[in-house]
Amino acid sequence: MARQAGKQNCGRLVLVSCLSLLALGLVADFLWASSHRFSPAGTYLPSSFTTVIGKLPPDSNEKDTKKDKEGKERKLSATFQDLDAPQLEWEKMPAAPVPRLDGAAIQIRNLLYVFAGYGNINLVHTHVDIYNFVDNTWGGRFDMPKEMAHSHLGMVTDGRYIYIVTGQYGPQCRGPTAKTFVLDTDTNTWSDFISLPVPRYAPATQLWRGRLHVMGGSKENRHTPGLEHWSIAVKDGKALEKEWRSEIPIPRGGPHRACVVVDDRLFVLGGQEGDFMAKPGSPIFKCSRRLEVVFSDVYMLDEEMKWKVMPSMPKPDSHIEFAWKVVNNSIVIVGGTTEKHPETKKMVLVGEIFQFNLNTMKWYVIGKLPYRVKTTLVGYWDGQLYFTSGQRDKGPDDPAPRKVVAEMWRTKLILNP
Repeated sequence: MARQAGKQNCGRLVLVSCLSLLALGLVADFLWASSHRFSPAGTYLPSSFTTVIGKLPPDSNEKDTKKDKEGKERKLSATFQDLDAPQLEWEKMPAAPVPRLDGAAIQIRNLLYVFAGYGNINLVHTHVDIYNFVDNTWGGRFDMPKEMAHSHLGMVTDGRYIYIVTGQYGPQCRGPTAKTFVLDTDTNTWSDFISLPVPRYAPATQLWRGRLHVMGGSKENRHTPGLEHWSIAVKDGKALEKEWRSEIPIPRGGPHRACVVVDDRLFVLGGQEGDFMAKPGSPIFKCSRRLEVVFSDVYMLDEEMKWKVMPSMPKPDSHIEFAWKVVNNSIVIVGGTTEKHPETKKMVLVGEIFQFNLNTMKWYVIGKLPYRVKTTLVGYWDGQLYFTSGQRDKGPDDPAPRKVVAEMWRTKLILNP
């Protein structure tokens, strides 16, 4: 009997020890987990941009509220939420003649030239519309060249001539072309220009130091990022050289980024790696989703011809190639897309306006849009910030994309000094 009692006591001791070790492990695991914020690969935001799901700012997606088994709220990066921003008073202006997604826009004085774009996934536009900021009217529609791309264009102006570089030809997910054109806005006439060495999809494009610079974008399959950077000397809408010159490659390739020149410095902001591709074997090049990574990177090229890393955007932002204006030595960016939601895997649209102050090299969130929207076409006139077109969200509680719009809005622009 004594031996049996000893065996029982020994068994109890082993059981208690195991339970104690298990409890210690659970406590340690809990402490480790509570000290680490959840963040998807490639997304690193300062703690000031992390908010608690369940205590969302207005118009945020309340469906994202999650609780663990103990009823405690789990934290997700603010990448997937609306950032706190001032509420702005928006005025609805006359809508564009047609809805546009992935179109392009160039402002010359009081006129906003709006080009091409999708009407829907099976329809692309082949004309230009013009908005006059003085009398707030649309008019002056004219056709594009038949061989010119219809979306994902590279585009820049010297104040009279608009250079249109490559882009996607046709609807759905067809590939890009290498063809390039020039528009004389004094006469609204077109001329051919030297084709890019290879086709590119949504390349970053700017005029800098008397040369037309084209860089990044996606390669012929729409998905693989391109790092190449070319330039060619130009004047009055004509090439001064017979071929494009290779320049220093861009540090990170990909489409849908803003490219801006201010004070003899060239900036490339945001963008993404990867995009939709044509479904293999599809006779209509039907779009098929692929993995894309949206980033917040900002790079600058100056007189040293070396890329320099600048302060990152407040959140990863893409689809902003014509969503910017330079005002009072600040770059203002309107809307866009950010990383896919980590649980629903849906695209998340951006509903904020960002300011990059070039005097302080600091980013600010300076306002909210009427709704989240990507590929906005932006203008600025008489203190008012305008945007038109793009693809808006499904509603205040769902940041996924839905309807392609033609609406035009404006608001008084207030910048941080």
